[in-house]
Amino acid sequence: MMFADMHPTMKEPMVPVLLILCIFFLAEVRPDEASSRFSVSLPGCPDRCGNVSIPYPFGIGEECAATRLNSYFRVTCNDTFHPPRPTTIGDEGGVVEITDISMEHGEMRVLSPISHICFASSNTTFNKVSGGYGLQSTPFLPSPSRNRFMVIGCNTLGLIGGYQGAASQYATGCYSYCEGINSTSDGAPCAGMGCCEAAIPANLTDFGVTFEMNQSKVWKFNPCFYAMVVEVGWYSFRKQDLVGNLGFIDTRAKRGAPIIADWAIRNGSCPEEGKEPPSGYACASANSYCMAANNGPGYLCQCSKGYEGNPYILNGCQDIDECLLRTQDSKYEELYPCRKGACHNTQGSYFCKCKTGTKSDGTNFGCQSVHASAGLVIEKEIRRATDNYNEDRVLGCGGRGMVYRGTLDDHKEVAIKKSKIINDDCREEFVNEIIILSQINHRNIVRLLGCCLDVDVPMLAYEFVSNGTLSNFLHGADPRSPIPLDLRLKIATQSAEALAYLHSSISCTILHGDVKSANILLDDQHNAKVADFGASAQKSMDESEFIMLVQGTLGYLDPESFISHQLTEKSDVYSFGVVLLELITRKRAMFADKFSEKKSLSYIFLLMFRQNKHRVMMDFEIIDEAVMAVLEKLAQLAVHCLCPSGDDRPTMKEVVERLQMLRRLHMDATSGLHMDATSGCEESYFAHNNHGGSSSLATPLDDMTYSSMETSTLILV
Repeated sequence: MMFADMHPTMKEPMVPVLLILCIFFLAEVRPDEASSRFSVSLPGCPDRCGNVSIPYPFGIGEECAATRLNSYFRVTCNDTFHPPRPTTIGDEGGVVEITDISMEHGEMRVLSPISHICFASSNTTFNKVSGGYGLQSTPFLPSPSRNRFMVIGCNTLGLIGGYQGAASQYATGCYSYCEGINSTSDGAPCAGMGCCEAAIPANLTDFGVTFEMNQSKVWKFNPCFYAMVVEVGWYSFRKQDLVGNLGFIDTRAKRGAPIIADWAIRNGSCPEEGKEPPSGYACASANSYCMAANNGPGYLCQCSKGYEGNPYILNGCQDIDECLLRTQDSKYEELYPCRKGACHNTQGSYFCKCKTGTKSDGTNFGCQSVHASAGLVIEKEIRRATDNYNEDRVLGCGGRGMVYRGTLDDHKEVAIKKSKIINDDCREEFVNEIIILSQINHRNIVRLLGCCLDVDVPMLAYEFVSNGTLSNFLHGADPRSPIPLDLRLKIATQSAEALAYLHSSISCTILHGDVKSANILLDDQHNAKVADFGASAQKSMDESEFIMLVQGTLGYLDPESFISHQLTEKSDVYSFGVVLLELITRKRAMFADKFSEKKSLSYIFLLMFRQNKHRVMMDFEIIDEAVMAVLEKLAQLAVHCLCPSGDDRPTMKEVVERLQMLRRLHMDATSGLHMDATSGCEESYFAHNNHGGSSSLATPLDDMTYSSMETSTLILV
């Protein structure tokens, strides 16, 4: 990891629907396969150092690395070892060994020396090393999901402290206790007996590791204690780690412990839709796209679906010839199945053309057509994955299908959606979902991994999202655990970003058609993932007519669409406004009042809002004078989304911009900055639907100005 200030010793165009249904899906190419066929480095530059691939923007030497973006992309190949080892040098001369660079995931694995303290007697230390990093000028940040802070030893307290971003201080640690070697056991979890662990936050730009101890009662059998930020899953406790002077380091970590660093192009962001990329934009290949970094500022580049290679190099993303690969190796017949037709390659995809005389039999879909991007999952594998559809595996049950949790043969955890109804309408809904999801690549949209439609009962396999639905998170637990406002704003923003992507970031506009809290999933870090596209519809970006398809759910359904039978982008905006109300009030879209009568949340809240009594409906857990201005603006945004006329509602892109501002306002409010409880221009905007906009205001951070199409610049004072 190219860390500055290192301690010296620690140092898509829409494709016509012409492909064979269900079993013919464009599978994702694995990174090792891509790198074997296309160069990942600049022309004339070495693409490997020993066993490690060095993809551009990284490079061996000054001329081969994107030093114009960041000098820390330069790598040194140390050939005094066999095989050679890639390294980087910190500002103070410390050398860090690199063991892997992932271009696809924006990650780098490095080996870092381990902090430790050793005792020669109960109060005499003879070997103490405390490490830390300063990362402000580098592309790197320690991954919060891929690393943990770990402490090894008996009766020891290890601490980690630093900064998140520019100013927000951070500190945590853990305590490990044991009376003797035999009071621990090999393979035990690091829960405080011999070792312990703690999570680290995102955007940790500076941190240091230390021990809060100057004496030891266990030095005779456990002379040394260790602390490290380390990759999740690398360390497994052994009693022998407690024994001897630096015994753990000498036997298990001579070259250091692995840390996963998230890297990105930090000095920029993805260009706005329809605008020219700025000077120095890193996504050089035509068949590539930009995605925001998931840890800290900046962005990453990815090859578009159906292409592989290096998106940071001009013409670096090349078409995958799926049909040719099928003839070269039998494994590609599973990756790119084409069992009932002749394979034809296209730019960014492929299709299986029906052979003469082949017809659909109405039961197993025979030879039909669809464009898609997932793999084949056979029914036998699904039965194994779900223990033959065991009831204990059921995640949820809807009107048309069951959802099971399962583990496929490749150990990938999935959610299996199985239809309960066997008819053409049901199959069409599943097919529609495949068509939609095949065109989508967004971190806040659930991924379709495979399908099995060549059976009587169609099934789809999705990535497993561990924390269930937003609906259950808000309404399911009894007694309910508190949900802080910053988490609610995060979930709202991520969900809105996914919908904005569907509406405006791909060549074919996708209308979700059933936006609701039950269709927003949460992962183990409460990141939102929009799901369930069975009711979705699509139209080309320049198509003027409406989609004549309206389904939806009671309580979320746009009244205008219900009356006109016309689904538009603003239909999703209305439904999302109801989700915002759920986040604000923690009430269901259709809730029971004190007389047990069913009420519509949107209707009641709008009524109370017009009477300026809506605060009584807000969840008492998040009502705080310090953030009331944020809550008011959030309520105004929800009301704006629920305007009777779709023309008066904001676009999802505008909703995203406002939610991002509200997250910043909330952060500043909880940090103690001044928040003005009023916002005249916004109140005028929402109360009177003033589309004229207003000028930017040099006023406290709480003031924001909206116009009909764009959100004005936030002025800080």
